[in-house]
This record gives sequence, structure tokens and C-alpha cells, in this order.
Amino acid sequence: MNEPALRHTGVPYYTQWGSPDWVSHIVEQRGDPCDDPDWQRSGFADPERYRFWAGRLCGLTCLESALDYWSIGHASRAALLDEALQHGVYRMRADGGVDGLIYQPFADWACGAFGVGVEVLPQVSLEEIAARLNADTLAIVSVSPEIRYPDRPNQRQGGHLILLHGRDRDGVWFHNPSGIAPHQADVYLPFATVDRFYAGRGMTLTRFR
Repeated sequence: MNEPALRHTGVPYYTQWGSPDWVSHIVEQRGDPCDDPDWQRSGFADPERYRFWAGRLCGLTCLESALDYWSIGHASRAALLDEALQHGVYRMRADGGVDGLIYQPFADWACGAFGVGVEVLPQVSLEEIAARLNADTLAIVSVSPEIRYPDRPNQRQGGHLILLHGRDRDGVWFHNPSGIAPHQADVYLPFATVDRFYAGRGMTLTRFR
């Protein structure tokens, strides 16, 4: 990449669960997400609903970080989920599972609700989407959740969303909503490393001035 380095500093980091310190307990030890005393921080009141959805809300968590960075008002994450469901961003399956986050409904909803321009990029290299970052643009990209352990071999690509907020000629900075320290907030990894986990698709989020 020949683009000059660009990094947004001060983008707030949020985990898709209650608090960053509890992610290891939840992910590695299969702990109850409601063991975290801050599990209601994101607006959920029903423990069962929280247990079902928290691990699926990486995309909404990335959106929340971007909105707060740009000082764009929004409801709690639980209320954002209700809105997203109404707009087809997530779709319940007959088997009780969930399809989503679905990019185009998400883009339409985010634009209408928050005035954020979203460009859906179903086939794009990591370097290309990183080059699209600018003073008003962040990006959400699909990677394997295994990226929380970047030094280990991975088995798949995609299935999880992270927020890109910086890049230089060699790699990217990002927030991982399901990351475990030290690969949680403001993570920097080379392009070659992220590419192992990257599914080849993502979205740019642009603030309208």
C-alpha cells in the first residue's frame, strides 16, 4: 500500500459483552456472560435475551463505537438491536438460530437512522478497504473470531466483525469486540496476518459533515 498512514485516535472500545475484563472468562472458560456484574450496561434486562444475543452483536458493537466517536446520539445496544431486527439486519431462523448481520439492510438502516453513509463491499481486498479510511471514514470487516489469537493457526475466515480505525503501509489498527487482551482494543497487525482471517468483504462507514 502506498497510501500515507492514517489513524483515528480516541475511538472508544466496547466489548460485545458487559466489560472487557470478562471476555476471557466468557470465551475461554465458557463462563456465564451474566457472571459479569456489568452485563446490563448495554441496556439488556432479561438475562436469557442477553445470553442469546451478546455473542452475536459484534457488528452493532462496532457501530456503537463509531457513533460515539462521531458524537452521534443513539439508544442503548439492546434498543439498537430492536431497531435492527425491525429493519431486517438480523433474521431469526426456524431452527432458533440467527442470520445476520446482513450488510445491505444494515447500510440502509444506519444511513436513515444516524446519517452515516455505508458502502457495502462484498468483494474487496483488505488493502483496498484500508485505503478507503480517511478523516471521516472507518470500516467494518469480516474476519474469523480466531483473530483474537493472531499467532495461532486459524481454521476459517469470516463469521465475526471488527472495526478498522487506522492503517499504514504495512497493516491496520482495529478494535475487536470479542478480543482478549492484548489483542482487544487498538490492535495493530500486519496485512499478511489479518488476511489469514479475512473473508474478503466489509463496509465503510462515513460521517456526513
